[in-house]
Amino acid sequence: MFALPIEKIDALFEAIAATQKLYLPVTNSSGKSNFELWEKGKKLSEELKTVRSAKDFFFPKAENLVNYKVDGKEITVEDPRKEVEDFVVFGVRACDAASFAIIDKVYLHMDPVDSYYKNRRDHGTVITLACNEPAKTCFCSTYKIDAANPAGDVSAWMADGKIYLKSNTAKGETILAAVKSVGSDADEKAVEACKKEIAAKIEALPFAHLDLSKFQGKDMLKIFNSKVWERVSESCLGCGTCTYVCPTCMCFDVRDFDTGNGIKQVRCWDSCMYNDFTQMAAENPRHTQKERSRQRFMHKLMYYPMAHEGVHSCVGCGRCLESCPINMSIVKVIKAFNESEE
Repeated sequence: MFALPIEKIDALFEAIAATQKLYLPVTNSSGKSNFELWEKGKKLSEELKTVRSAKDFFFPKAENLVNYKVDGKEITVEDPRKEVEDFVVFGVRACDAASFAIIDKVYLHMDPVDSYYKNRRDHGTVITLACNEPAKTCFCSTYKIDAANPAGDVSAWMADGKIYLKSNTAKGETILAAVKSVGSDADEKAVEACKKEIAAKIEALPFAHLDLSKFQGKDMLKIFNSKVWERVSESCLGCGTCTYVCPTCMCFDVRDFDTGNGIKQVRCWDSCMYNDFTQMAAENPRHTQKERSRQRFMHKLMYYPMAHEGVHSCVGCGRCLESCPINMSIVKVIKAFNESEE
């Protein structure tokens, strides 16, 4: 394990940035935290829960897939991708780190492999940071995610006036080898104490023990046909905010644009909460907001775990609780079913 005084954390950032681009949570003028490219003078935000998740680095909101040029009967196809530079994302929370594994199951471990996503994953190094002050809206422990012991290429903790870093992968070892001059080897006593403090705080959170027992594969049709959906969806606006802040949502649309000098094909995030989501020749097969809301939460709690060995497509980050304009969230859905007599 490697450590340095917290007051020297800028020296750590400078050492990392000397080898590759570095991104970290920074508080903006509105008081919100989001990932920004580090440069001298930028400080790590005290609020690690960024408005948007670190998913953006590997699955961006919009990306150019391919370009076409037509000259008479000749069609030229151009791959716009360039080799992505190596980069480091510092300060990733345990929940966001867990979300990468969920998306990996679809984009890397199934055929065909998404080469755009893979390219970014190959070039990115993730440094997680334990949650010393988890928010009241967090419920990562519901999904067995340990905020005190986050995954990633490097795990980090702030304890006893120092920042401690431990490599978990070859990419992590490379990063720590490049910055070893700014710190020194350290034992794990302070880190173990820090883990216990965080675990106690997690245990005290209001949603720390959500019951998922009703969401079993054998009960799929019962849940699907439940009248609970009418109640939990009646005020949904279909705005899609929940999907855009969610670290595990991975649906997209593909569109072609005439640039005047050829055709640019772009994929961009899409939301199952929109009435034109997966619209076919005539219409969207889900006509009502109840059906669209049901699709979102059934996927998170039933469909995905049934297809992926019980892993849920939610990491308990709490962003949907904080951003929904009508205060709907997956927590309310889980509670509604647990309180239902159906």
